[in-house]
Order: sequence, then structure tokens, then C-alpha cells
Amino acid sequence: MSAIQPAVPRGTLMIQGTTSDAGKSTLVAGLCRLAYRAGVRVAPFKPQNMALNSAVTADGGEIGRAQALQALAAGIEPHTDLNPVLLKPNSDLGSQVIVHGKARMNLNARAYQDYKPLAREAVLESYARLRERYETVFVEGAGSPAEINLRANDIANMGFAEAVDCPVVLVADIDRGGVFAHLIGTLACLSESERARVKGFIINRFRGDPTLLTPGLDWLEAQTGKPVLGVVPYLHGLTLDAEDMLPGAAHTRAQAGGQTLRVVVPALPHISNHTDFDALRAHPQVEFSYVRTGSAPPSADLVILPGSKNVRDDLAWLRAQGWETALARHLRYGGRVIGICGGMQMLGRAIADPHGVEGEAGAVAGFGWLDYETELTREKTLKNVTGHLVLRDDAQAACGAAQMPAPVRGYEIHMGVTRGPALAEPALRIAAVDSALERTAGGEAGSLRTDGAQSADGQILATYVHGLFDTPEACAALLRWAGLEAAQRIDYPALREASLERLADALEASLDLTRLYGAIG
Repeated sequence: MSAIQPAVPRGTLMIQGTTSDAGKSTLVAGLCRLAYRAGVRVAPFKPQNMALNSAVTADGGEIGRAQALQALAAGIEPHTDLNPVLLKPNSDLGSQVIVHGKARMNLNARAYQDYKPLAREAVLESYARLRERYETVFVEGAGSPAEINLRANDIANMGFAEAVDCPVVLVADIDRGGVFAHLIGTLACLSESERARVKGFIINRFRGDPTLLTPGLDWLEAQTGKPVLGVVPYLHGLTLDAEDMLPGAAHTRAQAGGQTLRVVVPALPHISNHTDFDALRAHPQVEFSYVRTGSAPPSADLVILPGSKNVRDDLAWLRAQGWETALARHLRYGGRVIGICGGMQMLGRAIADPHGVEGEAGAVAGFGWLDYETELTREKTLKNVTGHLVLRDDAQAACGAAQMPAPVRGYEIHMGVTRGPALAEPALRIAAVDSALERTAGGEAGSLRTDGAQSADGQILATYVHGLFDTPEACAALLRWAGLEAAQRIDYPALREASLERLADALEASLDLTRLYGAIG
């Protein structure tokens, strides 16, 4: 970090991208951290997000996971105003529409276009509240402003920028290739007023010697009359919550020599909150991989069934991909299985959807390895929770009987109620009062409730709680339960915090902050 940096001005700056996954979320997180370091009251904002990774806010709502990470970078509590419209796809054609943190309806893409004027009102209300409370707001666009078919009633990119009259910086990912074409082409798709709103460019994820880019940067500036505000290097090994996309390949950090644990997660078509597994992907003793469509279920020590936005469809996908037979064989040979949220529901006897919450009304048989049934409900459960693991006595002995119960801090996001005898052997005990919101409503602190279930043989564990592996103690205990005898303790929250600091350092070193902040003014 340099000794003197320009002051962060009061106002709004919007970061738009030439493509999805250009680095908008990461860039906003880094800018929020820089402002927070400078003592500025700063907030992130994403008018409309489409993602299946989400988080529960302090005011009891649901927002995109990326905005929760950005709030952490800004030093504030996540709030529904940070992401007033969240779309959670539950099919190729439709999504659950969440406005100000609450699920409102399921709409197909065409019907949502008709709903956009109401969504726009929600967006502008939230933005106005943020501008009253914070000195600086960094806004993240969605996808690309060059999507001509979505220009009518746009609330995610230039439509929002024009409505609130804020400047825009355009970011492009050079690692994809064609970065100059992306930037020139995006500008060409904008109206005259929108092009004037773009104050400069940021080139992201560059590998190598940045001086080699100089001829291209000079050409770009000459062609557009707009400055390149910085070239951000490719930052390997950042531990930051993903907005939505699964990692592109198998991931392992397992150390050579010594014991390792093989963990696999089926990449369900509607997988949700796969950030549950970031701590495992970062663990030095874990060989972790997602198993995608068309790949045979591999051998593993631990199989985790993840959350799902369409449980019955994803259960059918698992059966079609051969997972039911593979899981039965895995359990027969002593393997361990964890089901989280939708994955928990799949492990029971049946899943009923009498109201058509996730599609046509109906019911399907689950895998039947735990004795309970689930009914999907119209109301969504949204809670931040704290508690501790309750491993069976034999599993606890295997993990070290003298150890204290491992604490868990996570959250619940589900639209189902599960009932049955298997719940008498829970996986977690959770504080009955999980938030200041519940205490205000008259809850009584200190009592406990149970969550999830365990099989009689100790091989299967199920829970509604996301973030199961995020605390160092719970992660180590579950890895020992799964067979990793000398599981190391890693502090995932500390890794994430260190990554935010490293990201901010990189932006401070690679961006022309004087010109960037000048755009805000």
C-alpha cells in the first residue's frame, strides 16, 4: 500500500461488466474495503441479482451472497436494501422473485418483464435509503449493459444508472480473450447518453507483464476517448464467496504425503448455496470435486448432497445419473453422506409439494435412508443460527470424546417442513433465539431447539443449516467424523478476511484511484 491515497468522495459509482463474471462483484468488494479502511461510511448495492447463492440479512430477509460479502468488506451488516431484487432460477424459463428480502412469486421470463415497473420502484426506494445513510455507494451491475433484448425497463445496468444519474466504469476480463473487442463492442451497443456516462475502463485478471499491454491501452483510449483506469492482476487463491457460478474444474489443495479425504458433491442442475463448500475447497487435506452431468459418481470418503432450488427435479437428475445406486454402494462400504437443506429432504422417505411451490403439485419418493418426510410450503424459513454439532456417541468417540461440542454459525433458507422419527436423533442443537429480530418479537434467549437427523449406524447426517463447515471446530469435527483422523483446523472466516485485504491492496496498487474517485465527483 502507498502511504498517501486520495480521499474517497461522497456519491455513487456503478461498476458494469462487458460479460457475466467479468469481476464486478469482486471489484465492488475491493472498493468497499478501500473505503472502509479510509473511514468512509460505504455501502454496496446491486439493484437486481440472479443467483442461487444467497444469504440471510440482519433484518430477516434474503439477498445475494455476493452482496453479503461486499457488506463484510464495507464493515456493515447485510441488509435487504443492498440487493432489493433477487431472482432465484428454479427452471430454464422461470425464477422465484424476491423483493426486499421476501419471496413474492414465481414468474417466467416474459411475465417478469411485465413486473419490472414494480421491481424498479423497489430498487429506487432501497437506493434512496442507502444514499441517506451512507456517504458513498458502489453499485454492481448485472451481466452486461449490451444485452439489447433486455433494455426495455432495465433496472440492472444502464436503466438504473440513467434513472439515478450516476457515472459508470466498465470492467472487462482479459483472461477470457478479446478484451478490446468486448469493450469497444459494449460501447457500440449503448445509446449516446449511456456512452457519455462511461467514465473509463478497468481491465481485470491480467497475467504477465502489464507493460506489454501499453500499445493496446493507447489504442483503446484513442478509439474511445476514455481512460483505462487500471489493469488488475490475476489474483490466484482468493478465498471469497462466489456470486453464483460453480468453479470450472475439480479443485484440490490436498498436500502430498499424509492422510487426505476425498469429498464429492453432485453438481445439481439447480444447486444452491454451493458456498457451503468453500471451506472444504480451501482445506489442505481435502480432495474436493463437483461431479457434473454425464460423469459417473466417483469413489469418495464423503458425499455431500447440496441445497437445491428445485428438489424434486434435482432428485430425478440424481437418479438418472446413477447416484442412487452409487450412494447405496458407498454406504454399504462404510462411506459417509451429508445432506444439506434440499439434500436433507432427498435423504428422507418422501417429498411432497401440494401447493406447486417448485413446479407442478405432486409428491415423489426420496432415497429413504432417513425416516422422515418433507412437505414444501409457501412460506420460506429465513434465519441466521448459532448452535453446536451433536454427533452420535460412537461418532463423538471417534472424533475425540474429550472435545467440547463444535460450535456452528450458519443460516437457514428453505421452503419445507420435515417431520418423522429420525429427527429424534438430531445433527445440531441451535439457540432458539437466533437474531435480534426474534428477540424483539418476544423470543426467549438461552433455550435450544434441534435440527436435522443422523442415521442409527452413524454414516448419514442431515441438516437444514447452511455454512456447516465455516467454523474451524465444526469443519474439523465433521472431517474426523468422515474419516480424516488428524484433521487440521482451518479458519475459513479468517481466510476470507485476509483475501479481502489482499484484494484491496491489489486494487490500491493497480488502479488510478485519483481518476477513479474523480469519476464519482
